[in-house]
Amino acid sequence: MLHLDAAATAARLPPAELIAALRRAFNEGAEVPLRHTHRIDDPSGTGGTVLLMPAWKPGRRLGVKTVTIFPGNGAQGLPGLHSLYTLFDATTGAPLAQLDGNQITSRRTAAASALAASFLARDDAASLLVLGCGRVARLLPEAMRCVRPIERIEVWNHRPEGAAALARAWREQGLAAEPVTDLAAAVARADIVSCATLAGASLVRGAWLREGTHLDLIGSFTPQMRECDAECFARSRVWVDTEEALAKSGDVLGAIADGGFEAARLQGTLAQLCRGERPGRAGRAEITLFKAVGNALEDLAAAELAAAAMLGR
Repeated sequence: MLHLDAAATAARLPPAELIAALRRAFNEGAEVPLRHTHRIDDPSGTGGTVLLMPAWKPGRRLGVKTVTIFPGNGAQGLPGLHSLYTLFDATTGAPLAQLDGNQITSRRTAAASALAASFLARDDAASLLVLGCGRVARLLPEAMRCVRPIERIEVWNHRPEGAAALARAWREQGLAAEPVTDLAAAVARADIVSCATLAGASLVRGAWLREGTHLDLIGSFTPQMRECDAECFARSRVWVDTEEALAKSGDVLGAIADGGFEAARLQGTLAQLCRGERPGRAGRAEITLFKAVGNALEDLAAAELAAAAMLGR
């Protein structure tokens, strides 16, 4: 069985190829059951949670991502989240490869945002604002530059020193990047606003968005999380990665509760965009919004791409 550690997994997932792989996967479809969530109790009283996220293409590949979340690990100097991805032959059930789940998750998440932006951001979008400094946020400029002519990058973080460090790292990669502290002003001048945070309260205000902006919401994958206010939804045409977002995302649920959105206003899913079943951006002036909560189909596509050279397609 093939084993790929974090570095090897990352090296086999270049953003342009991964974006193309996700587009093919959404076109072709796959069997994607709801994720399984189980509580793991511990005598210490902390314990954790295990998530199982399966997906398969009949007669081809089967994959399962296993994610463990143990919040008490920080006291032991350990990460709170660990993730592995196991790829199987869907015909025989034979295990084929085990890959780093964190790299699979972060890279497919950034690629999915870029794939959505290829349909929803203006063709001439040249400025990107990133909120957050985590694993996904760090990957967004490279992914977005695969689909839009991004020339200027700004980054905001609730800890300004984190934004400064990330902007410096991007400049060392040859990107025109600067940290910002005035979030309202940064949102108002950005063509694409990508939020990759764990915020529990709204960061982006709809009143700040100018005409033609594309708002990309990556965090808020639980009902308790939120990255924008209801006015962002009220002013935008809205798409999601999957319809699960209507039940899982605090951004969506909050906007519905606050009267800024209703399910009937949903423009479509990422699969429908990829298949040409629903249109994307309709005009330069409109504000578009993409809300993602993650999909096991994306994990499977990324794992297949990472393992393809050694396993064959």
